[in-house]
Amino acid sequence: MKGTADFIKMKLDKEKIVMVTAYDYISAGIAKEAGIDIVLVGDSLATTVQGKNNTIGVTLEEMIYHTKIVKSALTDFFVVCDMPFMSYQVSSEQALINAGRILKESGANGVKMEGGELIAKTVKKITETGIPVVAHIGLMPQFINVLGGYKVQGRIESQVERLVNDAVSLEKAGAFMIVLEAMPEEAALSIQSNISIPTIGIGAGRYTDGQVLVFYDAVGMLDKKPPKFVKKFADSRTLIVNALKSYKEEVKNGSFPAEENIYK
Repeated sequence: MKGTADFIKMKLDKEKIVMVTAYDYISAGIAKEAGIDIVLVGDSLATTVQGKNNTIGVTLEEMIYHTKIVKSALTDFFVVCDMPFMSYQVSSEQALINAGRILKESGANGVKMEGGELIAKTVKKITETGIPVVAHIGLMPQFINVLGGYKVQGRIESQVERLVNDAVSLEKAGAFMIVLEAMPEEAALSIQSNISIPTIGIGAGRYTDGQVLVFYDAVGMLDKKPPKFVKKFADSRTLIVNALKSYKEEVKNGSFPAEENIYK
């Protein structure tokens, strides 16, 4: 299993890091077969699996439940669990308790937290306890009510300066990796140039140390139009719909089950 030092070495060796989300045993197993480097159980399960409008409503118990299922398929994989909204914002002490619960109850190898310099103290407390932390800055879905929706960050100089300061603070606090979401690649490059830990981009251009995509986006399973930064590497939704249509047709016309599907 890769560890935090391996991801830092990949950065030094200029080997891109590939991260994908997973929410269940099947998607986790597929990620493993594909040779993905690191798996994230994202709070995006709220919008993909649960059908909610945003990630704010997902609970700590739900994150632990899904991470436990994912980890059962990835016993020898580095799995990161998103800390959901209000599981780490109240106090560093509460955040540490909840991060500990995630690792103990789900088997995750690390946690991910959204926020910049303001959560650096909390990140420090968690990492000093031996819990690896992936940070997340730029567009932060848990902050959409403040940001006014899903908007690109870092288009003006003051925002870039803030993002760089956030990244530097998070590295000093002990985060071993930072996700950069929805920003011009020049902003991501400015961040990249000021820190030594790996950066993982999602809509942050070509200069990050790796990329992350939501599983269902990458394989083309969702029916809604994806964000600009998403590439569908397959159209599995159409394939699956057609398979179920064939199943329906064969049941209707009596050709399924056939002789080979019947016990004697």
